[in-house]
Amino acid sequence: MKERGTTTSVVVLFFFLPPIFAALLSSDRLHSQTTARPNIVFIVADDMGHADLAAYGGRIQTPHIDRLATEGIRFTQAYAGNTVCAPSRSTLLTGSHMGRTPVRSNTGGVSLRPEDVTIAEVLKAAGYATGGYGKWGLAEVGLPGAPEKQGFDEFFGYYHQIHAHQFYPEYLYRNGERVNLPGNAGFYDGSFGGERGVGAIPAIDSATGRTRQFSHYAIVDRMKTFIRAHRDRPFFAYAPWTPPHSRYEIPADDPAWLRYKDEPWPLNARVHAAFVAMIDRHVGEVMSLLTELGIDDRTIVFFATDNGATLEMARGPLRSNGALRGGKTTMYEGGLRVPLVARWPGRIAAGQVSRHLTYFPDVFPTLAELAGADARVPDAVTGISLVPELLGAKAAGRAQDSHRYLYWEDADIDWKAVRYLHEDTLRQAVRAGDWKAYRPGPGKPLQLFNLATDPGEERDVAAANPSIVSRLESYLTEAHRPPPPQVEPERIGGRQFR
Repeated sequence: MKERGTTTSVVVLFFFLPPIFAALLSSDRLHSQTTARPNIVFIVADDMGHADLAAYGGRIQTPHIDRLATEGIRFTQAYAGNTVCAPSRSTLLTGSHMGRTPVRSNTGGVSLRPEDVTIAEVLKAAGYATGGYGKWGLAEVGLPGAPEKQGFDEFFGYYHQIHAHQFYPEYLYRNGERVNLPGNAGFYDGSFGGERGVGAIPAIDSATGRTRQFSHYAIVDRMKTFIRAHRDRPFFAYAPWTPPHSRYEIPADDPAWLRYKDEPWPLNARVHAAFVAMIDRHVGEVMSLLTELGIDDRTIVFFATDNGATLEMARGPLRSNGALRGGKTTMYEGGLRVPLVARWPGRIAAGQVSRHLTYFPDVFPTLAELAGADARVPDAVTGISLVPELLGAKAAGRAQDSHRYLYWEDADIDWKAVRYLHEDTLRQAVRAGDWKAYRPGPGKPLQLFNLATDPGEERDVAAANPSIVSRLESYLTEAHRPPPPQVEPERIGGRQFR
């Protein structure tokens, strides 16, 4: 267990208990540990906008995610940790915002360090079984940041995020070992007749007779196996699922595709809508499994997305980011604002809508407190626990804390050299109350928006509010520290991933 050093004084008192009372005491403690601490399921969709969901006003049918919201709590002012995949995941798993989190580059294989502490490590040390299913994005295979070296008993899916662009890969990984998907052999080298990326992919390769294997199905199945295997002890199931990230390749016989394939929209929008509906169906399958196993009432389920939808989806017929400006890769609201819902029957009151400002760094301390492991939270964590907001101040024993500000940063990548251009292209954003400031590059003037009156960030009011600009600029300086080296691992045979 990697955690901060502490110095403690311990006084040990010895009492004699008759064996029967000692056994009862041990039994009571075990009962408390296994019933009071919830199982945790945290699902993160990839590149889904908040307005893709019906619960947030979207036009795609998402009844199962809507159920999480109506039977639990829906946050309307929730944010991702960053506007692109890997850094956003880094803030979620380490609990540190973008000015402190270790992985800030989106090249795909930059590694967490041995000294970094993830929420999986904290939960594992607290007695939880830990499983991850989907896209890791925080280290290549064999590096210190690989999930099996960062607290996960099992991780099944993709390690390098560029690998995760493929929905029909020749292999996935389980704890660093390849799991071959033989039905997909040659799919990305053209041997499947150029069908790659055309939308609906037939289940059978007509030339070879092989059955193609859609990676997301395998990932969800493995996650459900993990839940079944650990029904009798606390578990953490982290589900960074890959849809609706492009490539827009979807099984031709998937029910969600059959529902949306004939809509009068561009092909990519139809696949995106089907991917969202597919994710919703799989959320429903997980919920049904929890009920089948009799553990629904002792499991808290979260659903979020890793950043806003792409600009293509934001500007297209789905309007995936609603009325918000921008999308993925931008630090306007459309790139950062995400859905967040949570459901825990009997513990989270149904039908709540929260305007509390929160973002991915808050996940770490929240899950740690739910698991009774808040004492293990490292000093590096900048997030704030949401337990009072989730359960109520009375149940939590205190009022909900708030952030002075939320902070984000990002920079360009030289893809030819696979190099993070931090000093040359650093962009920063901060939200404090209703005020949002954005610096689009080093030395450039701050843009200022009042989100209470201008949620679409259409009017830069920096010139009229110099004192607010000065205060938010001080937050940018306070929050940012230079990143550790963002080194992409050496390519083998010219490939971006192993």
